Amino acid sequence: MRIARTVMSVLIVSLVLGLSAPVERTEAASYTFSTEELIRGFMKTVFGLEYRSWSWQPYLVKKYVGPVRFYVHNLARRDRKPMAYRFIGKLGRSVRGLATTIVSRPEDANFHIYIVDRSQYGDVVRERIYDDPRADVPGRCLVRVVSDSSGISQSAAVIVSDEGDFLFRRCLVEEVLQGLGPMNDDPSLAHSVFNDSSRHSRFTSFDKYILNMLYHRRIRPGMRPAQVEPMLPSIVREIRPLVN
Repeated sequence: MRIARTVMSVLIVSLVLGLSAPVERTEAASYTFSTEELIRGFMKTVFGLEYRSWSWQPYLVKKYVGPVRFYVHNLARRDRKPMAYRFIGKLGRSVRGLATTIVSRPEDANFHIYIVDRSQYGDVVRERIYDDPRADVPGRCLVRVVSDSSGISQSAAVIVSDEGDFLFRRCLVEEVLQGLGPMNDDPSLAHSVFNDSSRHSRFTSFDKYILNMLYHRRIRPGMRPAQVEPMLPSIVREIRPLVN
């Protein structure tokens, strides 16, 4: 019996507020997120979509099920590859169940990161993301994700390099994390980059919890909220020792 698979593609746009580098609040080492806080954060970021007007199914788990193979296209004047490589390496060390690697050929990648100057942003998005020379280009940076019931097959992020280190770091972290599956922003998530009004520019402890929950072996692509939520308390207990 042949089973039809619906491929879903979505573009997530970042509207980071402000360009100056703020004094970022760090999470105190003694602060412990409650299980309830982490479950709420997971449900808000993994289920839902920042732009629900698109014809898409936001209330399903989206994640990679095999290695995430990154290729970094540095098109900007400044070489930002070393910073991108460090973050990719940190992801692989910080999230159990997520295997990351950097490949030497773009055709081998399933996650492309385009680092551009602002003057290149529109053309790169139209040519590499939309494949439409007349498309409107929103946001300060963005990521596109292609997914179906078996998981994410492709992601591509476009990150601006030449509007300051804060914006670059913020967009790199947010767009890459969203490209791994948690696609929704929520203004209540004060400790997360999944909140366009927050001032974080690093992989926060809160977001490490979200990614470790998502990439837990019991969470499968295509699962619905009612299937996932009963599992989360025990998953949180299991991953607490992994997050620092």
